[in-house]
Amino acid sequence: MIRVFNTLTRTKEEFQPTTPGKVGMYLCGPTVYKPSHIGHMVGPVIFDAIKRYLTYSGFETTWVVNITDVDDKLIAESQKRGIPMSAVADEMTADYKANLAAMGVDTIDICPKATDYIGEIIDFTADLIAKGFAYESGGDVYFEVEKFAEYGKLTNRTLAQMTGDGGGTASLKRSPFDFALWKSAKPDEPSWDSPWGKGRPGWHIECSAMSCSILGETFDVHGGGLDLQFPHHENEIAQSEARNGKPMAKYWMHNGLMQASNEVGKVGGRKTREADGAEDGGAKEGDLASQEAGKISKSKGASAFRDLLAKFQPENIRFFLLSSHYRRPIDYSEDRLREVGKGLESFYRYFKRFEAVSGESFYSLDAPKTRAEGDAFEKSEALSGEFGDQIRALRAKFLDAMDDDFNTGGAVGVFFDFLRTLNKFVESEKLETSAPSDAATQTARATLKAATQVFKEMAATLGLFRAPIEEEAAQDDSLVEPLMTLLIDLRRAAKKNKDFATADEIRNRLKELGVSLEDRPGGVCVWTRERS
Repeated sequence: MIRVFNTLTRTKEEFQPTTPGKVGMYLCGPTVYKPSHIGHMVGPVIFDAIKRYLTYSGFETTWVVNITDVDDKLIAESQKRGIPMSAVADEMTADYKANLAAMGVDTIDICPKATDYIGEIIDFTADLIAKGFAYESGGDVYFEVEKFAEYGKLTNRTLAQMTGDGGGTASLKRSPFDFALWKSAKPDEPSWDSPWGKGRPGWHIECSAMSCSILGETFDVHGGGLDLQFPHHENEIAQSEARNGKPMAKYWMHNGLMQASNEVGKVGGRKTREADGAEDGGAKEGDLASQEAGKISKSKGASAFRDLLAKFQPENIRFFLLSSHYRRPIDYSEDRLREVGKGLESFYRYFKRFEAVSGESFYSLDAPKTRAEGDAFEKSEALSGEFGDQIRALRAKFLDAMDDDFNTGGAVGVFFDFLRTLNKFVESEKLETSAPSDAATQTARATLKAATQVFKEMAATLGLFRAPIEEEAAQDDSLVEPLMTLLIDLRRAAKKNKDFATADEIRNRLKELGVSLEDRPGGVCVWTRERS
């Protein structure tokens, strides 16, 4: 049974879609006026894993991520660059989608643009006016917050606890808490015809109109960053439920924000917060104020994500983002990415080890695609006995973690337990020191293959280890391999002669060059390149 923490009710609830077997999921996407940075990848990677797990669990899932391609920031950027707003939006949307592709986020079903839904936005706004929840003033249209009695229910605030945002339009509003549904156009700004004159949509109405048009008046999951709870999601709820008379979304899920690491204190060269501890103002789970203080954003100098991809493998970054529970703030620094990368190396070494003892590539293995297939597979004869019991227990632990509010951090922890179990089996069965054709170990090899297929089943639900990572090709591998064999042989001879100083010197000098040596039972030594 999958359980989800619902921000709206502040409780963990059993996941039961409005239509049995089907899930509609909406994630607020970016405003495309600048290149995307790592903060923009947090939500998509998390919800990509959530969709994969829902699909794996038997739910037919439709996932929508919107693109805000009309906004004050976009207009300002287009004027600054002297090009049309649409040209800026197209350029930055292409950048965003290229970064998603690099991160393996390929399960989004629909990626609507706000400007493609102007007609729906106008109709939505007109309905709110007709029902008495909105009013026109000076060519603008505003939602009258006090007319919606449940305003503030998502963030548990009363109007007295909120700050109205009047700005330059305060004189046009009946109350400072009212927010814009439609904005009248200024000279030389992009605009569309409407019953209230030329103008453009407000930010909040875009998501309400798009989600309703694609997923219906009530859908299952609405996701976004913690910083979107107020005012964006609160306003979405108000205008959607005022118009439709029913709940907008059943489950509201908010991911923690990407934080500049305490040890670094900077993103893109600009200070974001003091290097203080969590007890003295550091980011806390579910607490917006503490997470906003250190949030990575464009306005705080965050560098373009494509620059980060030039330094780190995409799988390294994805693994990092999934290594904690989605509701927790993510402590980011390049040192943290490197630390995670070292952990990943142990999995890549096992994949090579598995290929050496089985003659099969990990990446070519067939593995169960659904939970039901996995339940049947783990009962196979190859997984009988004590080792099979260990594998089943690990799979159950993984499923428990993911069933418990999609705890990818707990699931990743199971991966490391699984890896240790696989490696221990290889060593206990002496699979590396016996020939692949050895009849005495054929059963053990079949068992190892089945267990590795279970691991691949689990990894696939998080979108990990889907294909071999790109190897660095700066060296000529035809020369590197025999040179490494020579160095390993020299080190083995030094150890045999009890010349441990020379053996350690070889290991240490290779490590300085980015090459790791791993000694295994039976005198086997395996080398791997360390990746950033």
